[in-house]
Amino acid sequence: MNKTRFRVGLYVVATFVIVYLMCLPIEAQVSKEILDSIATPDKVETSIGTLQFLDGAPLPQTAERVYDYLDTMRAVDAFLKGMPGASLQGLIKGAHSLGAVECNQVLIFDKLMDSQSLFLTGNTSTVYVLPNLDLKRDGPTVLEAPAGMLGAFNDAWFRYVQDVGPAGPDKGKGGKYLVLPPGYQGTVPAGYFVVKPRTYDVWVFMRASIAKGLDAAIKNVKENLRIYPLKRKDNLPKMEFFSGSGKAFNTIHANDYSFYEHLNEVIQKEPLDMLDPETRGLFASIGIEKGKPFAPDARMKKILSDAVAIANAAARSIVWYPRVEGTMKGIEVYPGANSAWMMGWVDKNVFFNGPDGMTMNSDARVMFHYPYTAVTPAMAVSVPGIGSDYGIAYVDSNKQPLDGSKTYRLQLPPNPPAKDFWALTMYDNQTRSQLQTVQRFPTVGSQTEGLRQNADGSYDIYFGPKPPQGYENNWLATVPGKGWFVALRMYGPLEPWIEKTWRPSEIELVE
Repeated sequence: MNKTRFRVGLYVVATFVIVYLMCLPIEAQVSKEILDSIATPDKVETSIGTLQFLDGAPLPQTAERVYDYLDTMRAVDAFLKGMPGASLQGLIKGAHSLGAVECNQVLIFDKLMDSQSLFLTGNTSTVYVLPNLDLKRDGPTVLEAPAGMLGAFNDAWFRYVQDVGPAGPDKGKGGKYLVLPPGYQGTVPAGYFVVKPRTYDVWVFMRASIAKGLDAAIKNVKENLRIYPLKRKDNLPKMEFFSGSGKAFNTIHANDYSFYEHLNEVIQKEPLDMLDPETRGLFASIGIEKGKPFAPDARMKKILSDAVAIANAAARSIVWYPRVEGTMKGIEVYPGANSAWMMGWVDKNVFFNGPDGMTMNSDARVMFHYPYTAVTPAMAVSVPGIGSDYGIAYVDSNKQPLDGSKTYRLQLPPNPPAKDFWALTMYDNQTRSQLQTVQRFPTVGSQTEGLRQNADGSYDIYFGPKPPQGYENNWLATVPGKGWFVALRMYGPLEPWIEKTWRPSEIELVE
């Protein structure tokens, strides 16, 4: 009985204490400072307008506004993250537009690349050979590379897979590469350099040296390049070459709503594990998901059109004006010199995974893929007298965009450090392709006939609508109303370029 009374009494006391505590002011339990930090006012002013709540619950119009903003942010991010896939697809579509569809049909710039083609920062001095493989259609595919080629295999997400040439297993002597589809479980025959991309579409970027003349380079390619499905090794299809020289065609991804349609094509064709779950989820959040139709309603189309405009502006800002902290420090040709000359790769890292090798530098990825093509570590290594290296200037000495209605001057010190030759090529801000002017090949350099040299051995190069008198051969034509930028390439770069003891001037405004 005593135990029962004790338990009842204990229960009564506990109940009293709980009721008492519940009646205390809330400040006695949680401080006002903490409550203020976690609470949401009924009205919040933000950059997207006034957001309204009822004691923390968003009103319907607020939820609608926030979802519009969230979809816009995700679509902007999808553009910046999806650019590699859309860019590579643009290259394949460009080749297809000229008839190079089957693996044995190859796009070649047999008379070099001029300003007619829309091709990201292509040069005028190299024979480009650009096969594209469809492993979903053809299965395992063989590429017999000629000797002397320089290039690489890139997958559908523009990732490096394997080199061809001196940096590849053939060591520049040529050889047979067998490219296997994702998940291939069949027998792998001997006698091939095996390539295992993560995607079905594979773009092959190769350059042929013209050191022995253009005709010799073309002859070597056409006589020795062979591409065919492995299943046809005993019945080879005839090689067909489609010239891109002097042809007006496009290889560049869209900067409007259709970008997302093109991105969806890549996602639908390629294996699910081409991308990590996080990126797949990002694309799915705006309606791009493998195995499902991409059918945005009117609201979402409007949001995507707005988002791509913002994303395009973001990409251009990252390219023209890299942030000083992080990206800029790794891309300056002359660090700390307040110079406009930049490299194509931040920290010469083609994987964009930051100094620790683990953290993705998304700005570095955008900075490369928006104006450039072809990913291989071999292009980010400077070896004296071998290959090529370059600097690119998007702005003048005052960090202003380069204006086609004005005249500028660039001075190159004596003895430009190039074993083979050097060249300056001009590009269009809009297309990031060669600027279309009165000059079919918008390039001036050591191979330019009649190039005027100053008494001390230096060169003055002019950019403007009209050439200064006496400098007609040292001039690159600009177009009033068109912006431009320029790349300075060293073919066979020598130590003064690599060690940065030789340095071009900034691009100075003359008038």
